[in-house]
Amino acid sequence: MNDLTCIIIGGGHAGLAALKAIKETTRGMANGRRIRFVLFDKQPGHVRKVLLFRPAVGEEEIIIPWTRYGFSEGVEFVQSTVTSVDSGEKRVRYTDAQGNDARMRYDLLVVAVGSIVRRPDPDQGGIALTDPQAAADIRVRWRANLQKAAGETNPKERKRLMTVAVAGAGISGIETSAELALEMQKEASSLGLNPSDISVYLLSGQERLFMEGPEKVGRKLDQILSECGVTVLYNRKVIREEAGVVTISNGDRLPVGLSIWTIGLIPNPALRTMGLPLTLDGQVLVDGSYHVKGAPGVYSIGDCARIIDPKNGNADPMRCAESGLQADRLGKIVLADLEGRPAPVHKSSSSIMDLFCIGMGENRGLVWGRKWGLNMIVTGKPAWKFRNLAWDAGSKLR
Repeated sequence: MNDLTCIIIGGGHAGLAALKAIKETTRGMANGRRIRFVLFDKQPGHVRKVLLFRPAVGEEEIIIPWTRYGFSEGVEFVQSTVTSVDSGEKRVRYTDAQGNDARMRYDLLVVAVGSIVRRPDPDQGGIALTDPQAAADIRVRWRANLQKAAGETNPKERKRLMTVAVAGAGISGIETSAELALEMQKEASSLGLNPSDISVYLLSGQERLFMEGPEKVGRKLDQILSECGVTVLYNRKVIREEAGVVTISNGDRLPVGLSIWTIGLIPNPALRTMGLPLTLDGQVLVDGSYHVKGAPGVYSIGDCARIIDPKNGNADPMRCAESGLQADRLGKIVLADLEGRPAPVHKSSSSIMDLFCIGMGENRGLVWGRKWGLNMIVTGKPAWKFRNLAWDAGSKLR
């Protein structure tokens, strides 16, 4: 009998977790046939997207080469961009790293291409924190601004060069603004500037931070951000940044040396070329066991899939924590399908426990959990350590 081929499209958190779960659950075998696993990704390594703010602040490398994962026998990596899925013929079409068009047959296919960071309109200015290159551009920009500030004699211009606006106050915006403020203060001090003259503004369109949880969590985050040197402006949205001035939704104008956009995620637009059934906002349509509708042998999890808890009708949010739980369940689903048994059904993490963790600079952070109606808040060094563990676990480094 021929081996089975299981293709995973996407080497992000969901794709890596799916590969690990299916391989471990099936032990690489199905009905006496060996399963060959193939991971497709356009990058030369796993991009730790949740850490995009790190290369914007320092020079941390957040792309982990695939060789570091030491894929075992039965797993191969193909650097390529998948362009379409023929679910009838069970083939994927892709363009490899050399630009060649190719096809590969599959028996099982997992679509886990994730999401991308939302970009503002081009005329809104600033830099969107979308990828490692954009992060590097941000780092170069604020460092150059501080160097200019060190030699600037005009107090207003010096202050502008030492000011940054971060538009978007989700977890990414919170983590970016906190770490950026702390690093800019260090750099300012080394250049002979007054660290207290660094101004980082975090603009939130909401009335408070962290609308996902109770008000006291938002207050605590505001307090920690203030300790880092970040000022949160509530009920304010950035309209545009032009010629060093940010125009805010209330009409205020804020002189800045740099504006950064962290305005959330959208499903990967690459899905629209694959020929799979999608929702209006571009997520893959799946049933309660992650089967892509109308495509036998095809599954989808993570940010790119619209996954609904059949018991409460709630959709899973676009978070790493959800993709990890989905992947663990997917391993059991695939095994059940291969053995001809009823497949497990999705259950949202919120029905088990709400859990969020946020890092805000070394030894600073906040973890909030809720179970049985009880709230738990952990801050400081323990929260920071927990956040690092979560980051590493999501990238399968632990």
